Amino acid sequence: MWNIKDKICLITGATSGVGQQTALALCRQGAKVVFTYRNEQKANETLALIESKIGVKPEMYFCDFSSLDSIRKFSEKFKSQHTKLDVLINNSGICEMERKISTDGIEMNFAVNHLAPFLLTNLLLDIIMNNGSARVINVASGAHKNAKINFDDLEIKKSFSGFKAYGQSKLANILFTKSLAKSLENTNVSVYCLHPGFVSTGIFKNMGKFSIGLLRVFMISPEKGAQTSVFLATSDSIDAPSGSYFYQKKVVNSSADSNDNIIADKLWIISSKYVDL
Repeated sequence: MWNIKDKICLITGATSGVGQQTALALCRQGAKVVFTYRNEQKANETLALIESKIGVKPEMYFCDFSSLDSIRKFSEKFKSQHTKLDVLINNSGICEMERKISTDGIEMNFAVNHLAPFLLTNLLLDIIMNNGSARVINVASGAHKNAKINFDDLEIKKSFSGFKAYGQSKLANILFTKSLAKSLENTNVSVYCLHPGFVSTGIFKNMGKFSIGLLRVFMISPEKGAQTSVFLATSDSIDAPSGSYFYQKKVVNSSADSNDNIIADKLWIISSKYVDL
């Protein structure tokens, strides 16, 4: 029987938006929440918010997801403090409309949204598996549906489009989920991914005021956006196979490309080379 109480839950990108609301909800249900931060002021504000509302104090660790070295250092530090991890929620994400480069010289959307959770999950997999059961939850997006993995130009160096880069990175999240689920068959680790909805958060700040103004009518609150992540982390019984894609707490179909095993296998191999796994 799955009970979130006292389970160690690591949430990336929990200093605002969906991640912060996920952390609040899990703390409220008795989970031992750990979150990463890049901005220390926002981290302290999140810590104070959770402490004032719920009376508990989560752990927090610095991690810059645009740096592979920072991810490795964080994982080493986390594992020096913890021998198991019950729930990993890869929530951190960005939406860069202009082409930017990570610390490692990689296009930023691809680096932060895909390579970062890919590396982090693999680095923590030993303590994730050191459990009776565990869950990995990847926050993807409905933006994957019109996306393609362009293996000839993964970093979109030619004719860059922020929407194209973001969509590709979110498609990569789903392909990673399905590959990881397949590799963890016959273990006690379940892997899921989800579309949180079109959430009113800072992730879309680079779209411009006019675009955001037009789309605001369709946006939902971060609290509503967190509901599926919380459901997947806490539900006693998830009536869906590992690797499933969820929206509004229900399994839904993702794109044909996201279910292509050949694309998934190729992406895994290339991602492993990128992060020197």
